Amino acid sequence: MSTGELTVRPLTRGTWADFETVMGARGGARGCWCMHWRLSIDEWMDYKDEGNKAAMRALAERDTPPGVVGYLDAEPMAWCAFGDRSDFPRMQRSTLLKPVDDEPVVSLTCLLIKKEYRSEGLLPAWITAVCDYLAETSRTRTVEAHPVEPPPGRPAGPDTAMTGIASAFTVAGFTEVARPKRDRPVMRYRLP
Repeated sequence: MSTGELTVRPLTRGTWADFETVMGARGGARGCWCMHWRLSIDEWMDYKDEGNKAAMRALAERDTPPGVVGYLDAEPMAWCAFGDRSDFPRMQRSTLLKPVDDEPVVSLTCLLIKKEYRSEGLLPAWITAVCDYLAETSRTRTVEAHPVEPPPGRPAGPDTAMTGIASAFTVAGFTEVARPKRDRPVMRYRLP
């Protein structure tokens, strides 16, 4: 694992270029720009690429950031989207990712580490850094995630790994609260 300093900054107009660096020329997976859970599938397909990018940029200019950019030794290398459940209508309609109860949560919906940093074992530290940021900025004290738990010896595909890997959340202190599908636990962490 890298021993560099991992820092977090909210996505704003001032960090937009760093977000673009992390997302890459294709905007993450297939022109998503991290709008997958925020739009219907029809909207997402219509907005694909530049439309999704513009929609995320508009969110970055609001008072409440839609997520944070991570830096390793001042180099942008990670992204995490989060928000209230109501920020993610597609997630609420999903039978797999719908709320398991009425507890207010901050939902971590997408975690991305740039390809050149993925083999460094940074995901648990990135999750911890995001939670440390939320501990200082969020009134909601429960963080929820819907990671994938791939079978032993088989990597998760890029389309399912966007919500994170369950073992990394366990290392970061999350506990499982539900399992709507064999490979999809619902995990939570209580902020101090």
